[in-house]
Amino acid sequence: MACTNNSEKKEDSGLKYPVTKKVDTVDVYFGTKVPDPYRWLEDDNSEETKAWVKAENEVTFSYLSKIPFRQKIKNRLTQIWDYPKKSAPFKRGGRWFVSKNNGLQNQSAYYMLDSLGGSEKLILDPNTLSDDGTVALTNFKVSKDGKYLAYGLANAGSDWNEFYVMNLETGKKLQDRIQWVKFSGISWLNDGFYYSRFPSPKDGDALKGVNENSKVYYHKIGTDQSEDVLFYEDPKHPNWGFGGYVTEDEEFIVISVTESTSGNAFYIKKLGDSNSEIIKVVEDFDFDFSVVDHDNGRLLVMTNYNAPKYKLISIDPNSISKENWKDVIPEQNDVLTSVSIVGGKIIAQYMKDAHDIAKVYMMDGAYLYDIELPLIGSLSGFGGKKDDHFTFYTLTSFTTPSVVYKYNIDENTSEFYQKSAIDFDGSKYETKQIFYTSKDGTKIPMFIVHKKGIRYDGTNPTLLYGYGGFNISLTPSFSIRNTIWLENGGVYALANLRGGGEYGEEWHKAGTLMQKQNVFDDFIAAAEYLIHENYTSAEKLAIMGGSNGGLLIGAVLNQRPELFKVAFPAVGVMDMLRYHKFTIGRYWATDYGTSEDSPEMFNYLLKYSPLHTIKSGVEYPAVMVTTADHDDRVVPAHSFKYIATLQEKYKGNNPVLIRIETNAGHGAGTPTSKYIDEYTDYWSFAFYNMGITPDY
Repeated sequence: MACTNNSEKKEDSGLKYPVTKKVDTVDVYFGTKVPDPYRWLEDDNSEETKAWVKAENEVTFSYLSKIPFRQKIKNRLTQIWDYPKKSAPFKRGGRWFVSKNNGLQNQSAYYMLDSLGGSEKLILDPNTLSDDGTVALTNFKVSKDGKYLAYGLANAGSDWNEFYVMNLETGKKLQDRIQWVKFSGISWLNDGFYYSRFPSPKDGDALKGVNENSKVYYHKIGTDQSEDVLFYEDPKHPNWGFGGYVTEDEEFIVISVTESTSGNAFYIKKLGDSNSEIIKVVEDFDFDFSVVDHDNGRLLVMTNYNAPKYKLISIDPNSISKENWKDVIPEQNDVLTSVSIVGGKIIAQYMKDAHDIAKVYMMDGAYLYDIELPLIGSLSGFGGKKDDHFTFYTLTSFTTPSVVYKYNIDENTSEFYQKSAIDFDGSKYETKQIFYTSKDGTKIPMFIVHKKGIRYDGTNPTLLYGYGGFNISLTPSFSIRNTIWLENGGVYALANLRGGGEYGEEWHKAGTLMQKQNVFDDFIAAAEYLIHENYTSAEKLAIMGGSNGGLLIGAVLNQRPELFKVAFPAVGVMDMLRYHKFTIGRYWATDYGTSEDSPEMFNYLLKYSPLHTIKSGVEYPAVMVTTADHDDRVVPAHSFKYIATLQEKYKGNNPVLIRIETNAGHGAGTPTSKYIDEYTDYWSFAFYNMGITPDY
């Protein structure tokens, strides 16, 4: 399929935005007064805010409904989405499990098999738990004996979870119900499990109140939550988060301690001995530590301690001082991203120039061989136990949906297991990786995907995506949503900005705190490269990013508005002076710093904060902000205040709109129907404002 370029400019000056009232709220930071006239929009429970949301959505959806090809895009997106999807099988408690989606189900359902390849028995279908598919499964953990399943559910996209228990032998849901869980795993021991939770929030504060006083509990099956045993708390540090998980041999419980998104402490306690004390192995937050397992008297730990690209070390629980730590797999040129112990071997995944590779080692760290992969892309899987002889992994790329392979650990061989039957021919497209130069001379990698044979004449609709933060890496993966863009001659570009983890901790730190501008410079340089190399032009370039990526889009949109035609800041952190005052926002301070840290940090944040850098008299591109009413990660007030300010100050013809999803959150667990609706609107808005008519 192709698309038609229409030369006529869309004049949208007739849009009538809601009149958003202003209040006289002023904050003072180190002697500088900063007005916050839309502070009232932070109260998501007020009738005033609800009325404003309704009015903004009426404007937005009225605009979108008039796009003539919107329904055709939705029809095609629905058609291409409608194919069976099935996870790699995974083994728990002697049984096998898979998740499946028949195509358009809002949520995937989970099935149990007594043996690999045997008949599948439905055990949990989240689609039956709500009419609109907004109840999503967040945790799925089977007990060691395979008798019980503990699982988590989230409602309407909130980070809040409730945990439940099922008897897998009878298929009956038990009476167990655990509330006010957030960011917690489930770790079984005997007839119960460890988990962490927060105190119940005050009325009206569930989606915006600060989350403090995390505690680790042990829940015994068949008992009420009020009887759960408190395992660990630290009242002196209410802002710290705690998680407890048991090693596979059930010798130790590990307590991971966090105060931000970077660096963690960890403690251990020997199980089976009521007199054993909690040993604080690491007490500071300077580095990251992930205990992989306990093996023959040593803790195997993945860390970036003295290794920005990570390594695997061993720690003797009886001799924990740092001088006794030993390297098992030393730091290498590529970034170590995960470690699995399966079949008596160590499988280590690495990231090389923003794509995944895998290596196999003996338990003593001696290198054996690489796992030969059939394509360049992203890996997941390699789960299992020490005595397994095979495992599964999944491989995906920009143009290849998930392909599952069965890996023979003893023989180092992979065999095809299953793939998706999607109505999309990836062979018609090509992916290249280029390296462009950022403002300060740093080389930045970028993936570019498009149809084979397109002309580099500056007319191709192009979408540039980025994130650049929190040590998160963007690697090649397939997106059903992006197929609409690619089918219509679009170019998709993904830039691996500093702030991410693509080249380890140094790459991450280079995009944090008072080096955050590097991230924006990297993204702007990516846009300039795409234009200079004639992939596209400023009139055909759209930009997109979510969460920290929403901050990115808001910042570059204000810094270089002439460079872009369309912008999609999604669930973004737009108020950099107050982000840390909501839910778990304080955790982001290691990447951002806060407005209260120092005059220098305040001024740096103020200089790029999307909310505070909108100017009058500037020609902005077409903007569609997206957020959701149940987003308790990046509260919607960020987007509310940002768009109110943009609508107040911008007087040009391009639409500046906000699309506020109801009964949805930060993105996790979003039902299929809402994804289809949302991306129908993204692509319709982008094509329409570029003067392009998709050929459907």
